[in-house]
Amino acid sequence: MADWVFGIVDRLGAVGVGLLILLENLIPPIPSEVILPLAGFRARTGALSVLTVWPAATAGSVLGALVLYGLGAWLGYDRLHRLADRRWFVLASRKDIERGHQLFERHGGKVVLLARCVPLVRSIVSIPAGVSGMPLGRFVLLTAIGSGVWNAVFIGLGWVLGENWDHVEGWLGPIGYVVLGLLVVGLVILVVRRIRARALVS
Repeated sequence: MADWVFGIVDRLGAVGVGLLILLENLIPPIPSEVILPLAGFRARTGALSVLTVWPAATAGSVLGALVLYGLGAWLGYDRLHRLADRRWFVLASRKDIERGHQLFERHGGKVVLLARCVPLVRSIVSIPAGVSGMPLGRFVLLTAIGSGVWNAVFIGLGWVLGENWDHVEGWLGPIGYVVLGLLVVGLVILVVRRIRARALVS
């Protein structure tokens, strides 16, 4: 993966970094843990400037998050609530959705801010933010702050590590797998509980 990321960064510079981070928000298997340290390393060699790479990466994060926020806003709480009554909708019950909505209403700001520093979750958290109707300005501000910190840390790691920038992915790879595993387990639990509840009703 690093080869084609290298190619895009070398051809497009900071714009390429921003574009890759935008795509990373929409396609989680494209890891920022590769893109950002690489950008930091290239900045250390003088091929890029940190003064343009960091803002470009953060702008890419915000734009990608806005796409998913828009998807959540289009879906909306009321529509999602109605979908929960459909027999084919096995992801969550109405009560699950109501609990999630209440939780996001109380702690949505903290969730959006902190989730920007958690692999995989940092992408999908934008959808419930849109569903819950979080004010757009607040969402953008929190996303910019959280993503800005994440981007700065990993660009900085790439700068410090130099030619060993690719070690970052190896360090964080296991964490990503753990998070993915937890998400899958949680999804399975929701589906099983939903199917059992319907079986009892019928």
